[in-house]
Amino acid sequence: MTSSTTDIVAKLWSLCHVLRDDGVTYNEYVTELTFLLFLKMLEETGHEERLPEGWRWGLLAKKEGMDQLDYYKAMLLALGKAPDKLVGAIFTDAQTKLRKPTNLKALTSSIDLLDWFSAREEGLGTLYEGLLEKNAADKKSGAGQYFTPRPLIDCIVRLMKPQPGEIVQDPAAGTAGFLVAADRYIKDRTDDLFELTEAQGFFQRNNAFVGAELVPDTHRLCLMNLLLHGIEGGVESMDTLSPDGEGLPKAHLILTNPPFGTKKGGGRPTRTDFSVTADTSNKQLAFVEHIVRSLRPGGRAAVVVPDNVLFEDNTGRRLRSWLMELCDLHTILRLPTGIFYAQGVKTNVLFFRRGTNDKANIKAVWVYDMRANMPAFGKTRPLTIADFAAFEAAYGDDPNGGATRTDEGEEGRWRCFSRAAIAARNDNLDISWLRDTEAEAEETLTEPEDIAAALIGHLKAALEEIEALAEELEPEDEAAVPEAAE
Repeated sequence: MTSSTTDIVAKLWSLCHVLRDDGVTYNEYVTELTFLLFLKMLEETGHEERLPEGWRWGLLAKKEGMDQLDYYKAMLLALGKAPDKLVGAIFTDAQTKLRKPTNLKALTSSIDLLDWFSAREEGLGTLYEGLLEKNAADKKSGAGQYFTPRPLIDCIVRLMKPQPGEIVQDPAAGTAGFLVAADRYIKDRTDDLFELTEAQGFFQRNNAFVGAELVPDTHRLCLMNLLLHGIEGGVESMDTLSPDGEGLPKAHLILTNPPFGTKKGGGRPTRTDFSVTADTSNKQLAFVEHIVRSLRPGGRAAVVVPDNVLFEDNTGRRLRSWLMELCDLHTILRLPTGIFYAQGVKTNVLFFRRGTNDKANIKAVWVYDMRANMPAFGKTRPLTIADFAAFEAAYGDDPNGGATRTDEGEEGRWRCFSRAAIAARNDNLDISWLRDTEAEAEETLTEPEDIAAALIGHLKAALEEIEALAEELEPEDEAAVPEAAE
């Protein structure tokens, strides 16, 4: 991001202070700004024909007082019914939280004064991503749960190498970070799609990227982010763990960071095609089943999961055994703590390839420990691309984990465990061998927000373990062993 774009993001973010008096929260502010920026960006890019007649940024910006606020409210209603499918989706049920006309005027005037020429040069999508990152970094907004750190996303995308013509799916899309990064990876290698045929280019813009997002306001931000990166929709507003999720297209590649925890009210997934996790309210386990079922034969996936997916008994163990039958789970990256905004849950990335048959697809698992003896990540020590360099070198060039790899032994971070060794552990994949000095690292934290995040992390981890224990204590029908195939 250039300094001029960074300046624009900072100026846009500073406007939220104006709105505090109007009772607008940070998250509502980003949604409000999404409406206004969408209109302004269509004007800047010469695509206002997508809007119904009579509803334009220029008309809104020149109005004053209550006249402007009333026009804006009517405009949001009209755009929610727009014939253009994407415009209609972004403005579905849109309502403004603004009550004072002076605040709307302050926003429209400030947006008009920004250096849009520089922003267009770099790409309006980059500007919008910057705004989403600001929102996620602010713990008061609570938006961090929908935002995966970009250095982690970029690392995963580089290793998985999305290709033109492939369907890339994110079943818990958030603000579309994985899909946008996959699109950027392909565009960087095809001269912005110019090296592709017209039909291939159309596929990339309209059909290559698919997914789902449950939270309506986050779905709105997701569609806006995709649009500003030249992608026309593809992510539906729905619950992947409901029957709607069965309709997601089978994918060549799935990249995702699904939500952690249990479904509200302890509800189970309502998918008719689920067998392994049908009886659990644990969302991360259910998402793993969705991912395996949604991959094409030979398709690959990289998914962020909390530690309990690696060690939980009963449903968790059956899921891992099933996963390792149907897929080649070739790599586990144990992530450091403190890298996610607003939460400190211990996480991992699973890399696997769906087999072309459904039997004995795994031979061995390689585990990279990026958690032990690492710095305490947080506000004062953010995660960077360089932090993943050693892991990427160890992973190798083959997205499916087929590159030549070298076990670094008990003193190194990179080790190989045979299928037999994992079976001897009762398919428990919570494997560590380096002395964990995380507690010492946390003692060096100085920022109150980082210390609070570490405390929240420990409490959440404890809660996860208690929930896992509670599930294990529930009586189960042992006869209901899942089948190995779909």
